[in-house]
Amino acid sequence: MAGKQDKEAAKLAKKEKRAASKARRGQIFEAFKMQRKEDKALIPWMVGSLLVITGVVFGIGFIFDVHWVVLPLGILLGALAAVIIFGRRVQKTVYSKADGQPGAAAWALENMRGRWKVTPTVAATTQLDAVHRVLGGPGVVLVAEGAPHRVKALLAQEKKRVSRLIGETPIYNVIIGNEDQQIPLKKLQSHLMKLPRNLKPAQVDALEAKLAALGSRGAAMPKGPMPAGAKMRNVQRTIRRR
Repeated sequence: MAGKQDKEAAKLAKKEKRAASKARRGQIFEAFKMQRKEDKALIPWMVGSLLVITGVVFGIGFIFDVHWVVLPLGILLGALAAVIIFGRRVQKTVYSKADGQPGAAAWALENMRGRWKVTPTVAATTQLDAVHRVLGGPGVVLVAEGAPHRVKALLAQEKKRVSRLIGETPIYNVIIGNEDQQIPLKKLQSHLMKLPRNLKPAQVDALEAKLAALGSRGAAMPKGPMPAGAKMRNVQRTIRRR
Protein backbone atom coordinates (compact mmCIF):
# COMPACT_ATOMS: atom_id res chain seq x y z
CA MET A 1 0.00 0.00 0.00
CA ALA A 2 2.76 2.40 0.99
CA GLY A 3 4.68 1.53 -2.19
CA LYS A 4 1.65 2.34 -4.31
CA GLN A 5 1.17 5.69 -2.57
CA ASP A 6 4.86 6.53 -3.09
CA LYS A 7 4.55 5.75 -6.80
CA GLU A 8 1.45 7.92 -7.10
CA ALA A 9 3.16 10.77 -5.23
CA ALA A 10 6.24 10.48 -7.47
CA LYS A 11 4.03 10.43 -10.55
CA LEU A 12 2.12 13.51 -9.34
CA ALA A 13 5.36 15.35 -8.55
CA LYS A 14 6.72 14.52 -12.01
CA LYS A 15 3.50 15.76 -13.60
CA GLU A 16 3.64 19.01 -11.63
CA LYS A 17 7.29 19.48 -12.60
CA ARG A 18 6.43 19.05 -16.28
CA ALA A 19 3.56 21.51 -15.95
CA ALA A 20 5.80 24.08 -14.25
CA SER A 21 8.46 23.63 -16.92
CA LYS A 22 5.85 24.07 -19.65
CA ALA A 23 4.50 27.22 -17.99
CA ARG A 24 8.04 28.61 -17.66
CA ARG A 25 8.74 27.96 -21.36
CA GLY A 26 5.46 29.66 -22.21
CA GLN A 27 6.41 32.73 -20.17
CA ILE A 28 9.81 32.92 -21.87
CA PHE A 29 8.21 32.63 -25.30
CA GLU A 30 5.69 35.37 -24.50
CA ALA A 31 8.50 37.59 -23.22
CA PHE A 32 10.42 36.90 -26.44
CA LYS A 33 7.43 37.86 -28.60
CA MET A 34 6.85 41.09 -26.68
CA GLN A 35 10.53 42.02 -26.73
CA ARG A 36 10.79 41.30 -30.45
CA LYS A 37 7.94 43.72 -31.18
CA GLU A 38 9.58 46.54 -29.23
CA ASP A 39 13.24 45.76 -29.91
CA LYS A 40 13.98 45.48 -33.63
CA ALA A 41 17.66 44.81 -32.94
CA LEU A 42 16.96 41.74 -30.77
CA ILE A 43 17.01 39.11 -33.54
CA PRO A 44 20.11 40.53 -35.31
CA TRP A 45 22.00 40.61 -32.00
CA MET A 46 21.01 37.05 -31.06
CA VAL A 47 21.70 35.59 -34.50
CA GLY A 48 24.92 37.57 -34.80
CA SER A 49 26.24 36.35 -31.46
CA LEU A 50 25.39 32.76 -32.38
CA LEU A 51 27.18 32.96 -35.73
CA VAL A 52 30.20 34.92 -34.50
CA ILE A 53 30.94 32.71 -31.49
CA THR A 54 30.34 29.52 -33.50
CA GLY A 55 32.64 30.84 -36.21
CA VAL A 56 35.39 31.76 -33.74
CA VAL A 57 35.32 28.35 -32.06
CA PHE A 58 35.22 26.62 -35.45
CA GLY A 59 38.17 28.74 -36.62
CA ILE A 60 40.23 27.88 -33.54
CA GLY A 61 39.40 24.21 -34.07
CA PHE A 62 40.41 24.49 -37.73
CA ILE A 63 43.88 25.66 -36.70
CA PHE A 64 44.34 22.50 -34.64
CA ASP A 65 42.47 20.32 -37.16
CA VAL A 66 39.62 19.55 -34.73
CA HIS A 67 37.05 21.95 -36.22
CA TRP A 68 34.28 19.37 -36.65
CA VAL A 69 34.85 18.10 -33.13
CA VAL A 70 34.49 21.53 -31.53
CA LEU A 71 31.64 22.70 -33.79
CA PRO A 72 28.89 21.49 -31.36
CA LEU A 73 30.68 23.34 -28.55
CA GLY A 74 30.75 26.51 -30.65
CA ILE A 75 27.03 26.23 -31.35
CA LEU A 76 26.31 25.66 -27.66
CA LEU A 77 28.37 28.67 -26.59
CA GLY A 78 26.80 30.82 -29.30
CA ALA A 79 23.30 29.81 -28.19
CA LEU A 80 24.22 30.59 -24.58
CA ALA A 81 25.44 34.06 -25.61
CA ALA A 82 22.19 34.64 -27.54
CA VAL A 83 20.14 33.72 -24.45
CA ILE A 84 22.21 36.05 -22.26
CA ILE A 85 21.72 38.90 -24.76
CA PHE A 86 17.97 38.22 -24.78
CA GLY A 87 17.81 38.33 -20.98
CA ARG A 88 19.84 41.54 -20.77
CA ARG A 89 17.72 43.34 -23.37
CA VAL A 90 14.48 42.24 -21.73
CA GLN A 91 15.77 43.48 -18.38
CA LYS A 92 16.75 46.80 -19.95
CA THR A 93 13.25 47.22 -21.43
CA VAL A 94 11.55 46.34 -18.14
CA TYR A 95 13.66 48.83 -16.20
CA SER A 96 13.14 51.60 -18.76
CA LYS A 97 9.36 51.18 -18.46
CA ALA A 98 9.45 51.06 -14.65
CA ASP A 99 11.82 54.03 -14.29
CA GLY A 100 10.11 56.98 -12.64
CA GLN A 101 6.99 55.04 -11.64
CA PRO A 102 6.00 54.97 -7.93
CA GLY A 103 6.88 51.59 -6.42
CA ALA A 104 9.59 50.83 -8.98
CA ALA A 105 12.45 50.87 -6.46
CA ALA A 106 10.64 48.46 -4.11
CA TRP A 107 9.99 46.14 -7.06
CA ALA A 108 13.67 46.22 -8.08
CA LEU A 109 14.83 45.55 -4.52
CA GLU A 110 12.48 42.62 -3.98
CA ASN A 111 13.77 41.01 -7.20
CA MET A 112 17.43 41.16 -6.17
CA ARG A 113 19.46 37.99 -5.97
CA GLY A 114 21.47 37.09 -2.92
CA ARG A 115 21.09 37.34 0.85
CA TRP A 116 19.31 40.68 1.02
CA LYS A 117 16.49 41.33 3.47
CA VAL A 118 14.14 43.94 2.02
CA THR A 119 11.44 45.79 3.96
CA PRO A 120 9.53 47.96 1.49
CA THR A 121 7.98 51.29 2.45
CA VAL A 122 9.24 51.80 5.98
CA ALA A 123 8.35 55.47 5.49
CA ALA A 124 6.16 57.18 2.90
CA THR A 125 4.09 60.23 2.04
CA THR A 126 0.72 60.60 0.35
CA GLN A 127 2.61 61.99 -2.67
CA LEU A 128 3.96 58.43 -3.19
CA ASP A 129 7.47 59.21 -1.97
CA ALA A 130 8.90 56.26 -0.06
CA VAL A 131 11.91 54.89 1.79
CA HIS A 132 12.69 51.17 1.67
CA ARG A 133 15.05 49.39 4.08
CA VAL A 134 17.56 46.80 2.91
CA LEU A 135 19.71 44.67 5.20
CA GLY A 136 22.76 42.84 3.93
CA GLY A 137 26.52 42.52 4.09
CA PRO A 138 27.07 46.30 3.90
CA GLY A 139 24.76 46.95 6.87
CA VAL A 140 21.58 49.00 6.49
CA VAL A 141 20.77 50.60 3.15
CA LEU A 142 17.91 53.11 3.00
CA VAL A 143 16.62 53.46 -0.56
CA ALA A 144 14.37 56.43 -1.34
CA GLU A 145 12.21 57.09 -4.38
CA GLY A 146 10.17 60.20 -5.13
CA ALA A 147 10.72 63.95 -5.17
CA PRO A 148 14.30 64.66 -3.94
CA HIS A 149 13.32 67.59 -1.71
CA ARG A 150 10.81 65.39 0.14
CA VAL A 151 12.69 62.11 0.30
CA LYS A 152 15.76 63.73 1.84
CA ALA A 153 13.69 64.60 4.91
CA LEU A 154 12.22 61.08 4.95
CA LEU A 155 15.71 59.59 4.76
CA ALA A 156 16.99 61.76 7.60
CA GLN A 157 14.07 60.78 9.85
CA GLU A 158 14.39 57.07 9.05
CA LYS A 159 18.16 57.11 9.54
CA LYS A 160 17.63 58.67 12.98
CA ARG A 161 15.10 55.97 13.92
CA VAL A 162 17.31 53.14 12.74
CA SER A 163 20.55 54.44 14.26
CA ARG A 164 19.01 54.38 17.76
CA LEU A 165 18.79 50.59 17.55
CA ILE A 166 21.84 49.50 15.59
CA GLY A 167 24.67 51.49 17.16
CA GLU A 168 27.81 51.58 14.99
CA THR A 169 26.41 49.49 12.13
CA PRO A 170 26.96 51.36 8.82
CA ILE A 171 23.92 53.05 7.24
CA TYR A 172 23.95 53.95 3.55
CA ASN A 173 21.51 56.33 1.84
CA VAL A 174 20.46 55.88 -1.78
CA ILE A 175 18.11 58.15 -3.75
CA ILE A 176 16.74 56.76 -7.01
CA GLY A 177 16.91 59.13 -9.96
CA ASN A 178 18.95 60.30 -12.92
CA GLU A 179 20.44 63.48 -11.46
CA ASP A 180 23.74 64.12 -9.70
CA GLN A 181 24.30 62.03 -6.54
CA GLN A 182 21.36 59.82 -7.48
CA ILE A 183 21.37 56.19 -8.62
CA PRO A 184 19.41 55.22 -11.77
CA LEU A 185 16.89 52.44 -11.19
CA LYS A 186 18.64 50.11 -13.63
CA LYS A 187 21.90 50.46 -11.66
CA LEU A 188 20.41 50.03 -8.19
CA GLN A 189 21.24 46.35 -7.80
CA SER A 190 24.81 46.72 -9.07
CA HIS A 191 25.31 49.74 -6.77
CA LEU A 192 24.29 47.70 -3.72
CA MET A 193 26.54 44.84 -4.78
CA LYS A 194 29.54 47.20 -4.89
CA LEU A 195 29.08 48.42 -1.31
CA PRO A 196 31.68 47.12 1.17
CA ARG A 197 30.84 43.96 3.09
CA ASN A 198 30.83 44.91 6.76
CA LEU A 199 28.64 42.20 8.30
CA LYS A 200 28.52 38.42 8.36
CA PRO A 201 25.21 36.55 7.72
CA ALA A 202 24.67 35.89 11.44
CA GLN A 203 25.09 39.60 12.16
CA VAL A 204 22.57 40.46 9.45
CA ASP A 205 20.04 38.08 11.04
CA ALA A 206 20.58 39.68 14.44
CA LEU A 207 20.18 43.12 12.88
CA GLU A 208 16.89 42.07 11.29
CA ALA A 209 15.58 40.94 14.68
CA LYS A 210 16.46 44.31 16.20
CA LEU A 211 14.75 46.30 13.45
CA ALA A 212 11.62 44.13 13.31
CA ALA A 213 10.03 46.21 16.07
CA LEU A 214 10.31 49.49 14.20
CA GLY A 215 7.34 48.97 11.89
CA SER A 216 6.47 51.37 9.08
CA ARG A 217 5.51 55.03 8.96
CA GLY A 218 3.26 56.70 6.45
CA ALA A 219 1.06 55.41 3.66
CA ALA A 220 1.24 52.05 1.89
CA MET A 221 2.81 52.13 -1.56
CA PRO A 222 1.68 50.28 -4.68
CA LYS A 223 3.08 46.75 -4.97
CA GLY A 224 5.35 47.23 -7.98
CA PRO A 225 5.66 50.06 -10.51
CA MET A 226 2.39 51.94 -10.87
CA PRO A 227 1.00 51.67 -14.44
CA ALA A 228 1.71 54.72 -16.56
CA GLY A 229 -1.99 55.27 -17.19
CA ALA A 230 -3.00 55.25 -13.54
CA LYS A 231 -4.30 58.54 -12.20
CA MET A 232 -2.21 59.92 -9.36
CA ARG A 233 -5.19 61.50 -7.59
CA ASN A 234 -7.07 58.20 -7.44
CA VAL A 235 -4.03 56.37 -6.05
CA GLN A 236 -3.41 59.07 -3.45
CA ARG A 237 -7.07 58.99 -2.39
CA THR A 238 -6.85 55.20 -1.93
CA ILE A 239 -3.69 55.54 0.14
CA ARG A 240 -5.26 58.13 2.44
CA ARG A 241 -8.20 55.78 3.09
CA ARG A 242 -5.77 53.09 4.21
